Amino acid sequence: MTTVLGGVRSHDDDGRAVTPGGPDDRRRAPRLRGDLVAVLLSAALVTAAALRGWEGIDEGVKILVGWPPLLAAWLPHFEPGGVAAVVVALLVALSGPAVAARLRWGPLLGLAYVASVAWTVGLALIDGFRPGIVDRLTTPTEYLVEVGRFPGLRPFLATFADRIVGMTPDTLVTHASGHPPLATLFYVGVADLFGPGGEPAGLATLLIGASAPVAVAITVGALGGLRFGTSGATGEGRGGRVTHPLPAETVTAGRDLARRYLPFGVLFPGAVWVGVSADGMFAAVFAWGVAFLALGAVRRGMLGPLLCLVGGVVLGAALFLSYGLVAGGLVPIVVAVLVRRWTPLVAGAVGALAVVGLFTLGGFWWLDGYEQVELRYYQVGEYGLLRPYEYWVWANLAAFVLTLGPAVVAGLRRLVWWPRRAPLAVVLLVGAVLLAVAAADLSGLSKAEVERIWLPFGTWAVLACTLLPPRSARWWLLAQAVLAITVNSLLSTVW
Repeated sequence: MTTVLGGVRSHDDDGRAVTPGGPDDRRRAPRLRGDLVAVLLSAALVTAAALRGWEGIDEGVKILVGWPPLLAAWLPHFEPGGVAAVVVALLVALSGPAVAARLRWGPLLGLAYVASVAWTVGLALIDGFRPGIVDRLTTPTEYLVEVGRFPGLRPFLATFADRIVGMTPDTLVTHASGHPPLATLFYVGVADLFGPGGEPAGLATLLIGASAPVAVAITVGALGGLRFGTSGATGEGRGGRVTHPLPAETVTAGRDLARRYLPFGVLFPGAVWVGVSADGMFAAVFAWGVAFLALGAVRRGMLGPLLCLVGGVVLGAALFLSYGLVAGGLVPIVVAVLVRRWTPLVAGAVGALAVVGLFTLGGFWWLDGYEQVELRYYQVGEYGLLRPYEYWVWANLAAFVLTLGPAVVAGLRRLVWWPRRAPLAVVLLVGAVLLAVAAADLSGLSKAEVERIWLPFGTWAVLACTLLPPRSARWWLLAQAVLAITVNSLLSTVW
């Protein structure tokens, strides 16, 4: 146990044991100052995006959001149900790191899911149950419009791509047209199973979306202890290949890393948009696909390839929920890189191709849909054409910062400055999603609304918080919670 009492060792900013008053201890303050500087710079970016956005609106530029850089409107409010968010935030911030360090792995994952649901619901209840959950998916641009006029599976798939572009009565509404057909089919299934309307759709979306931190933790628990070196590398066998099953110390190291991540995964500020936007559900599906792939990659026998196959099926399904998730293709590749075996990726590819084949047989070819979405994005009158690239190419990053929160910014600062001190899994997974964000941003196909669109990437970026010193974790967690509650209380965020 670490303590700071007279002469007993403490932890430095990288979690290493140091003696108070020694040279390592004296270096802690500059590193904390570096974190604070990074947070202040990110706040300056958000401020600049807001000021330039308002200036553009005054000049008549089609910024097309109510409170730049977010799609929101200034509307201070706080319904009584929002107290739940405050209670969850305090419990997780003050007790979460200790509970995560001590509780057994299985119960911890269950508790983390319950806490994530409570946090997401609590944030939504700041708006009230009906405005915050029931009505979110009932607007004229959402998927539920298409649920009401669903023609049956075969005709739906066969005509889907042809209905993306155009301004006819048969044209798909905005969100249905901007995503592959599985996004709409999901809500058709929810209506069939639980009844039509916004309440079952909103609750199903929220309950799935809130599971993303658990999937990320499972992935890190499986892979986080892997290290590669010339000698003594944990989890390696002959020839540099990872042994199967992994040594106990490797499993312990991975789960210890996941335990450090979980409180931050739960208090993810992006939960403001997870409850309720379909993109929060997409984030969870993508994360579970990677989790199954990771579990399969570290197991031998028939179970390993079977889990990888399941992971591939889930990842294939994710591609038919959102075209943008193709940018996250580096994440499953990271799994193969970490275990230094390509067979898990091959098994996953078989599963993903099976999904592609089923949709193709049903009448929908993914590339046709993507081509039509690009055409609609730049149609006359569409926001993709009207919103200025030169503003949103950097204002998007400001919106993303508000999704991530100050703790992630500080963690990313440490990852950039000292990548060799970070676990390999964190470096590669976070690096992969940041590349995905950069590709999405530069493509020009993400102009505004990235606070929800990039949720599948933001959930993985939170892993950078594992680089923060454990002794300051509760303060960073409180900062994350304060940001989320403030945004949700001052703004009407649409999702």
